[in-house]
Amino acid sequence: MLRRHPYLIVAVVLAGCAPGAFPKQSEKPAPKAEQAAKPAAIKTRQTLGKTTQNVLELSKALEEGGVLAETSIKSDGLEIASEAYRTQVGKAGSLAVEQRMQHYNALNGEYPQTYEQFMTQIIGKGQPDGLSLPMLPYYQEWAYDEATRKLVVVEFPAKRDQRERETTGAAGL
Repeated sequence: MLRRHPYLIVAVVLAGCAPGAFPKQSEKPAPKAEQAAKPAAIKTRQTLGKTTQNVLELSKALEEGGVLAETSIKSDGLEIASEAYRTQVGKAGSLAVEQRMQHYNALNGEYPQTYEQFMTQIIGKGQPDGLSLPMLPYYQEWAYDEATRKLVVVEFPAKRDQRERETTGAAGL
């Protein structure tokens, strides 16, 4: 009785394929130009217990594809806890900035007029008494709206979508 070996079956199947159907061992990988077309992988970041002084200009953030983040909780089920945390962190950071803005207004009779003044006088980036804001998820950033003189949260849906594609794979699981 003739026994079938699994490798023998594969070799027979491959031998019957059209020439060029499978890459040769000596072929090189795709050129770097094709690899460069893929966007850089999205890096997530630690958020719990972390702070930042990074605040973007709202106009530039909107030009880069950002949208104002939703500040209400619309999820149900398991997602509600993370959404509640995320929205409350955004509100807490905005309240801290609002308090500093009111203090600045009381001392100077006006609010900071430009983004640069805001960063120097309110956030105090790199200063010992600077304001540290809670870290937001990788797809959100703090932004300063000069028109309303408010700190807002900007969401970048493209980052969120790209990260979802990277982690779910081609099957979309």
